[in-house]
Amino acid sequence: MAQINFGGVEENVVTREEFPLKKALEVLKDETIAIIGYGVQGPGQSLNLRDNGFNVIVGQREGSKSWDKAVADGWVPGKTLFGIEEAAERATIIQYLLSDAGQIAVWPVIKKHLAPGKALYFSHGFGITYKERTGIVPPPDVDVILIAPKGSGTSLRRMFLQGRGLNSSYAVFQDATGRAFERVVALGIGVGSGYLFETDFKREVYSDLTGERGTLMGAIQGIFAAQYDTLRANGHTPSEAFNETVEELTQSLMPLVAENGMDWMYANCSTTAQRGALDWWKKFRDATKPVFEELYKEVAAGNEAQRSIDLNSKPDYREKLDDELREMRESEMWQTGAVVRKLRPENN
Repeated sequence: MAQINFGGVEENVVTREEFPLKKALEVLKDETIAIIGYGVQGPGQSLNLRDNGFNVIVGQREGSKSWDKAVADGWVPGKTLFGIEEAAERATIIQYLLSDAGQIAVWPVIKKHLAPGKALYFSHGFGITYKERTGIVPPPDVDVILIAPKGSGTSLRRMFLQGRGLNSSYAVFQDATGRAFERVVALGIGVGSGYLFETDFKREVYSDLTGERGTLMGAIQGIFAAQYDTLRANGHTPSEAFNETVEELTQSLMPLVAENGMDWMYANCSTTAQRGALDWWKKFRDATKPVFEELYKEVAAGNEAQRSIDLNSKPDYREKLDDELREMRESEMWQTGAVVRKLRPENN
């Protein structure tokens, strides 16, 4: 583990150079890793671990769509694919990758298979941080660890197949064996992380919930909609409004930001664009900062967690979610986006 200076602040970081895959395989050579859940993170993490040579099994409810997806991905019933309880029993490391609501529901099953010396692994700090609300309280004789890839399981898998890595945070909540650190770092390397930066369960979930509701998903959709609607109200066509709002950002400018930073992207745009962006960015910051401050307070108070628990546990949750997503999908902006994507050169 090295200390790296980020903008004047020293942080603990683990790289693949100092903790290579060969070392990770040695650390976990006698372990059986069970991936419980095959939804958002399960496929990417399990397939990357399998391809990297680790002993991995999957636990999923038989007959579910996720079970069928696991079979399609090459997991073999009775050999590498089992029901949730059997997989948890076989494992020395349980990667608990069900949804937050799913983790609450299945916890009694998982808990009874947490024998001393096992490790309980999360990719989200939700269940542990809000344990008074979730009821997820691990026994004291197991390691409790976290690897949180900074992106979806789909992105994790795609980048792995491209020979790249998606950065992840890591945390140790409970070190019962004295091996929790080497276990969590080995798993972080195994699932395909670029580099690993230290956090704790509370900081992970606070930043994650804020980010998802903020710039990663909620805020960006809100800004897209506001600009698109303004352009359309002033006579611009759907194609023009979408290209100026979404397409240019995602296809042209954000890759430049990822490559060398926002200042470099500014420097490689027209002087007119530079001037306008420099004049207006602080106005957008000042307009949105109160919303982010309110959001963070709601996350820290546990209100966002409780809302997720309450709504996502309802029997009609999936139907209501589909209705909300359909409303977005069928909006003019994203209907236009579907046409624009088909017109990209790589799709013709």
